Amino acid sequence: MIWLTDKIEFPPYEFTTDDGIIALGGDLSNERLIYAYKNGIFPWFSEGDPIVWYCPHERMVLFPEEIKVSKSMRKIINKNEFTITENTAFKEVIYNCKNIERKDGFETWITDDMEQAYISLHKKGIAKSIEIWQNKELVGGLYGLEINNIFCGESMFSNVSNSSKLAFIHLANNKNYKLIDCQIYNEHLASLGAKEIDRNLFLRILQANKYE
Repeated sequence: MIWLTDKIEFPPYEFTTDDGIIALGGDLSNERLIYAYKNGIFPWFSEGDPIVWYCPHERMVLFPEEIKVSKSMRKIINKNEFTITENTAFKEVIYNCKNIERKDGFETWITDDMEQAYISLHKKGIAKSIEIWQNKELVGGLYGLEINNIFCGESMFSNVSNSSKLAFIHLANNKNYKLIDCQIYNEHLASLGAKEIDRNLFLRILQANKYE
């Protein structure tokens, strides 16, 4: 396993383990995080552990034009019971993503340091959020990074049924993005049209969008 130094760089993709780990250590500085996401790498670790950097062999993505909206979701959208905003409550969204009780049994990977790192990126206009409101209460949302024409999704939460789906559908309908990176397989997102593609294809798409 390769440990990072102060120099902002990552080992070649060939060093990635079967579990998708490409390196350990380093820091969560704005510069390193931006460099990582531009190269298809993201951090994922628990409080008290060293920073673990991933670049999975199979990448879960959504091509926005392939979004699947069920009849029941269309009815919810048409009822206009929810208000959707962008970048108005980033801190609240990441706080809820960090603290919500997860049904999958996994503890949160959003450590205190990660929370502050993404808030810092939000202040620079790189990390973005979508908020879902009901009766002026924040009930759902998601956040991630905007890298060129690609949205790198990080986490979502839902305190009211279907509110995170609504945020994801809204994201897919944003004409600015050619791809939404969902990182690893998730049944919830698969039901909305996301699918796994080979890492090499994902990296080619990522590189191509640098120049558009």
